[in-house]
Amino acid sequence: MDLSFYKGKRVFVTGHTGFKGTWLCRMLVGAGAVVTGYSLDPPTDPNLFALAGLEGKMTDVRGDIRDLERLKKAYDAADPEIVLHLAAQPIVRDSYKDPRYTYETNVMGTVDLLECVRLAVAAGRGPKSVLNVTTDKVYHNNEWCWGYREEEPLDGYDPYSNSKSCSELVTHSYINSFFAAPGAPAVSTARAGNVIGGGDFANDRIIPDCVRAMQAGQAIGVRNPYSTRPYQHVLEPLAVYLTIAQKQYEDKKYAGFYNVGPDDCDCLTTGELVDLFCKTWGEGARWENRAEPGAPHEATFLKLDCSKIKATFGWRPRWHMDECMRMTCRFAKVWLAGGDVPAEMDAEITAFLGRDCPQNANCG
Repeated sequence: MDLSFYKGKRVFVTGHTGFKGTWLCRMLVGAGAVVTGYSLDPPTDPNLFALAGLEGKMTDVRGDIRDLERLKKAYDAADPEIVLHLAAQPIVRDSYKDPRYTYETNVMGTVDLLECVRLAVAAGRGPKSVLNVTTDKVYHNNEWCWGYREEEPLDGYDPYSNSKSCSELVTHSYINSFFAAPGAPAVSTARAGNVIGGGDFANDRIIPDCVRAMQAGQAIGVRNPYSTRPYQHVLEPLAVYLTIAQKQYEDKKYAGFYNVGPDDCDCLTTGELVDLFCKTWGEGARWENRAEPGAPHEATFLKLDCSKIKATFGWRPRWHMDECMRMTCRFAKVWLAGGDVPAEMDAEITAFLGRDCPQNANCG
């Protein structure tokens, strides 16, 4: 894709201090966009946002997505043309610990953001393009072996997944109630699969757990080695988000609900993913099965059907798992060595956007 479309565009990003949000802002800033981010302080220490070299290159507003007054003030000051909503409580196991906070953030946070858009539209200065980023876990999961399509029922099991299903339904209601008229913004949702990549320091995620184990010189503990997930490099869905936002900005017919996931060959068990990490990392990396009896429910098998986004935009995954893991390990080693993280991020973005990758054209 060509990011030149974003040069000079005013873009409002919620959740900009998170893992995906930071990578997204690095892409947008590099493209010359005028970026305003609204988010809580980074949720981890260390955190990618502090490492990414974005200070002074974008407007960084710290605030809670549940604080409508503060959010609206930041939104109105930014006067965005494009809105990308990533703010969320994103961890399944954390949602069991604090379901109320998870629902407040993921459901009412979406309401608050869409209220800012609605009020701006009513005042005659609304954006042209809005994208709500949700998750592959929004679907009622039957644990079947084929991928879920966009028309499948929404009904996530755990508080995180269910709150994201609710976020989808909130978005659908605002589209029908407030954004259907001519001149209203184009609004879409994107349901992305699991992402890996450099700079993820979250708790209860397998690749950060792997890197922490390498840092400590320990074996990697894996609690669900037989769970299958659709893994992809973080740049894959970000490129799709930016494509959707651009295309619907140019033509509202592209607004819709889209799955964003890898090809079937990259739907791996967690054990297979960690095997690949250990092989790529080298240095005697190894893992142990540390299943937790009585642990909270997490889906065993989950896969997306991405036929719609492939047919609509001609999109294909660029990096399959060998390349994803190579980049992820390369980034981690740069960080552990005290290297230049912003330069590494830019090098990976350039490689991702600029490489034709004929060897990665499919899973064959």
